[in-house]
Amino acid sequence: MKNDSVITLVTGGNRGMGLAIAKSLATSGQKVIIGSRNLDNGLAAVEKLNSEGLKLDAIQLDVTDSTSVTAAAHTLAKKYGYLTALINNAGSVFDFGMEPSQISQELIRKDFEVNYFGLIDVTQKMMPLLKKAPQAKIINISSMMGSKTEALNPQSEVYRAVAVGYQSAKAAANMFTVQLAKEMSRNNLPITANAIDPGMVATEFGGAAPEQAREMGAKPITVGIKRTIALATDFENKDNATFTNINGPVAW
Repeated sequence: MKNDSVITLVTGGNRGMGLAIAKSLATSGQKVIIGSRNLDNGLAAVEKLNSEGLKLDAIQLDVTDSTSVTAAAHTLAKKYGYLTALINNAGSVFDFGMEPSQISQELIRKDFEVNYFGLIDVTQKMMPLLKKAPQAKIINISSMMGSKTEALNPQSEVYRAVAVGYQSAKAAANMFTVQLAKEMSRNNLPITANAIDPGMVATEFGGAAPEQAREMGAKPITVGIKRTIALATDFENKDNATFTNINGPVAW
């Protein structure tokens, strides 16, 4: 598949890791649509990248607003007709460092609205567009923090991390990824579904400044997006139901 026929939607693509993913994929020749909760922010990001000669578009897309997701799917269907890749990058953490015995259900629900229910809503509503492509990819940006295996591994980089709402939502999203991948395979659809662990990346994610994140050992964005870009640009790769990072497989 030629890159110039690839149409990719990146949710949460107007800043941070999402923007870096969008720029890298556009640089490879793909047509990239940035999904942005605030359309003005998305348009500003696109204007800057378009001035550099890259092919990007922006669409209003709030993953926690079902009406917004439906409208985005209709707009994309009318304007492009199909999607070749969906990168569910939008994510948030609201409970970092909070004790499981004390965290409010309100915060847990906020974690799930973005990282789980929003991801499912976007995926389901974009599925008709993905099915119209000769081959398609769904890439869910997950986290090793959602791995129960690594949460219990004293040698793991996430062993001391505590964000039970976020971690639970990512674990749930991982299961959705597995079951979605199995559905695609069971129905002989040319669509793969995989999860990516970018690791801790130096962005504004979680409210921290990039400088603070770097001091805590966060990787540069270029490293954090590396595995996603490799998978999103390699249409010879038919891997399905995998959870990986730049070091290889990650325990579910």
